[in-house]
Amino acid sequence: MPEVIFPGPEGRLEGRFAPGPRPRAPVAMILHPHPQSGGTMNNRIVQELYKTFQRRGFATLRFNFRGVGKSQGTFDNGVGELSDAASALDWVQSFHPEAQTTWIAGVSFGAWIGMQLLMRRPEIRGFISVAPPANMYDFTFLAPCPSSGIIIQGDADEVVTPSAVQKLVDKLRTQKHITIHHDTIPGANHFFEHEMPQLMGSVDKYLDMRLAPDSPIR
Repeated sequence: MPEVIFPGPEGRLEGRFAPGPRPRAPVAMILHPHPQSGGTMNNRIVQELYKTFQRRGFATLRFNFRGVGKSQGTFDNGVGELSDAASALDWVQSFHPEAQTTWIAGVSFGAWIGMQLLMRRPEIRGFISVAPPANMYDFTFLAPCPSSGIIIQGDADEVVTPSAVQKLVDKLRTQKHITIHHDTIPGANHFFEHEMPQLMGSVDKYLDMRLAPDSPIR
């Protein structure tokens, strides 16, 4: 898992990058939880998502938003972090300009940033949003949401209310031409402390379906 430093809008950004095994390898980027609540690219869920995409032959990047770890800059309430994510995706794509497909996965605050990135980058064909903070941030920018994905939530989440996430899912499901999957993990809190196997099982099942040659969702 080579450490990488690459240019961001406010200076250097620190990441871990697993290059793709072939030139047209698909690309995946993983975004971490809130920097001011201790979120970093070494978050347990972020690391597991990274390993999952790496195992599947993706060129995979996780990185620290500005002001976290060795990344320069200071926290910018999501505005700068979205720019960081766009720069990070540019950087990965510079190695894989012919990537077959691009995926974004985000955890909590990272899910909010990731879903904003969807709106800017038409090449993103799939997303995984773990505990998107629908009760804390405005998700109305998803109008319309440009790609299909899965939203995974713990039913005992004490930070992001399951009802707010359900509302977001219901709203996205009214749109045509995309398919939104929604998994609720019984007993899981915001950090999936004891439910990591169930969480990653949900992710793997979804990716098996989406990445199959005969997947109904393109």
